[in-house]
Amino acid sequence: MQLWRYSAAFSLVLLFCGAANAQFGQRTQWSEDGNAIIKAVDGEIVQEMVADPQQRVVVASKTALTPAGSPAPLTVRRFSLSEDGSKVLIHTNTRRVWRYDTRGDYWVYDRIDKSLRQLGTTLPEASLLYAKLSPDGSKAAYVSGHNLYLEELASGQVTPLTTDGADRIIHGTFDWAYEEEFGCRDGFRWSPDGQKIAYWTIDARTIRNFLMINNTDSAYSYTIPVEYPKVGEAPSGAFISVVDIATGVAVKMDIPGDPVQHYLPRMEWAANSDELIIQQLNRKQQESNLYLTRATDGKCTRIYRETDEAWIDSKARWNDDDPTGWEWINGGREFIWVSEKDGWRHLYRIDRQGREKRITPGDYDVIGIDLIDEARDYVYFSASPENATQKYLYRVKLSGGPAERITPEGQNGTHEYTLSPNGKIALHRFSSHTSSAGGRVVSLPDHRTLVEGRHSELPADVPKAEFFQVITEDGVEMDGWMVKPADFDSSKKYPVVFYVYGEPAGQTVVDGYGVGGNRLYQGNMAADGYLYISVENRGTPAPKGRAWRKAIYKNIGILNIRDQAMAAREILKWPFVDSSRVAVWGWSGGGSSTLNLLFQYPDIYQTGIAVAAVGNQLMYDNIYQERYMGLPQEDSTPFIQGSPVTHARNLRGNLLYIHGTADDNVHYQNAELLINELIKYNRQFSLMSYPNRSHGISEGEGTGAHLSTLYTNFLKQHCPPGGR
Repeated sequence: MQLWRYSAAFSLVLLFCGAANAQFGQRTQWSEDGNAIIKAVDGEIVQEMVADPQQRVVVASKTALTPAGSPAPLTVRRFSLSEDGSKVLIHTNTRRVWRYDTRGDYWVYDRIDKSLRQLGTTLPEASLLYAKLSPDGSKAAYVSGHNLYLEELASGQVTPLTTDGADRIIHGTFDWAYEEEFGCRDGFRWSPDGQKIAYWTIDARTIRNFLMINNTDSAYSYTIPVEYPKVGEAPSGAFISVVDIATGVAVKMDIPGDPVQHYLPRMEWAANSDELIIQQLNRKQQESNLYLTRATDGKCTRIYRETDEAWIDSKARWNDDDPTGWEWINGGREFIWVSEKDGWRHLYRIDRQGREKRITPGDYDVIGIDLIDEARDYVYFSASPENATQKYLYRVKLSGGPAERITPEGQNGTHEYTLSPNGKIALHRFSSHTSSAGGRVVSLPDHRTLVEGRHSELPADVPKAEFFQVITEDGVEMDGWMVKPADFDSSKKYPVVFYVYGEPAGQTVVDGYGVGGNRLYQGNMAADGYLYISVENRGTPAPKGRAWRKAIYKNIGILNIRDQAMAAREILKWPFVDSSRVAVWGWSGGGSSTLNLLFQYPDIYQTGIAVAAVGNQLMYDNIYQERYMGLPQEDSTPFIQGSPVTHARNLRGNLLYIHGTADDNVHYQNAELLINELIKYNRQFSLMSYPNRSHGISEGEGTGAHLSTLYTNFLKQHCPPGGR
């Protein structure tokens, strides 16, 4: 359940910039020697020396990227280069698929003969997904209409590699649930020798459509079907096949088990062109199996198994929502693996027989892998052993041992790095609650600044967030931040507004630029006299160990809600907090938390604003909800006890409920189920339905201003600002 899954460092900033509709852009494209980056600038593609940005070489000019008969060059959304650098694959004219604009047109510019030609011209406009050049640059493969195609660049001949793709048989890409919950989008891989393609097939024929309704765009309403597996429903079947591009013959991998009762979130070629390596999760996501499979006959051999009493995260959870790639070392004889099996998220090296060695011992979490620099025997990774709201760069020997901090002391906050493949240079971005810096280039491992970047300080007239810890009566220590009123007077009492998320998909308490901001509020909360606070409950993905993160198993809507309420109860003891003016708000999973807090603890919270909330956990998708709550067929009690609809009768305060009717993630159905419960018990509330808006409620002229005005007016009316 992405439910507004933000980058931790910028969660509050992105929240109101349409994060639910965010587009992923161009990934950093490094030159072969790792000393330059290749990027699109003003309609051209250029190579820019990292240590001297003034040194540029044009890879493809505006003229070169202008199709015959067109008055303007292609708008480059994304691009990639062939392995020898002679061809540039360009993604343009893109269209949104669920969250991201992954569908569009592809063109190939040949730097040798200076030609520019479009791929898939016989297929519908803007219908191609995930086009990739073959290793030798002579062919391209792509998906269109749920089928996988091969195209010879020299002749333009297009060959379908699958032909039965349809609404429910999906080749080379994924269904809604796989994309949303595993980050799986690109569903095929070229073999290293370019002779085969491995690809996923999703069989969603048993998955029912959820019908959204459009009442405004025509005289007669019409339905919009979304293939969507509700919790408790069997998943789509998942299969992996390998097709020989010379013969067109495909071999299905013989993966053990019922394909409808497992997930296949990761697959790559196993450092050769003869084998695949595949991760299989059982339906409960409590057992992970790794298989080596032979491409020629599909025979599978399990080499590694791991279990967890709660759940096992896939790579997308610690790799910026991207599950692709496999971290091979030692000439393909071993790979790096991430596991929480010892209570912390650590790195292990595993060989092809499944023998393992932990290489990052200690009581801390690896947040993510930044680079494997095998030439120097190091792996670079991010972590923050001392402060779960921050993030720093470390490295450790591939043979294991104590971690070495690379980020210099003194810059407390969140550090992001994009490391060059040569391990000598990194693009560095720094963010804290008081400042931010981007565009900096540093050398590694000494972290010497090669190029200064942009630096921004929080304006002097903007109150800064203060970080704190609060210990609840249950003995739980929680991180938090607060922004005090601009003219704070400790002798006065101020209204408090809590911002909450509270589920496993995201943190709110992070030391990043913009933390403490609220873009739904018109004006300045601090200047108007609000105390704005967020606290981080157990179950959020903070780097505080497995026990912290997985305490929420079968407890969403229960444990996280109690943690939030007990923290609020401690905060209300502070002498400057007005316990008669307490508000809480959140979006998506935070909307669900808002409802539960308002309903379960009406003695604490008088006002709530909930946006796009899951009102009934049995109405959300199976991958997310079953991962964290188990199977409802086995035990539905946690689902019921954790759902806001169960507690709606307890509403005593002021509720504003907001939802888009075209929300394909958290269906508007949740709103109507909640409304019925509130009506049943004569609980009065305010409702705003946004017609044909999705989960981000961003579509339509004037929507942003309307939502912000609505939010602000309701808050001021029911939780008046100012000290008393």
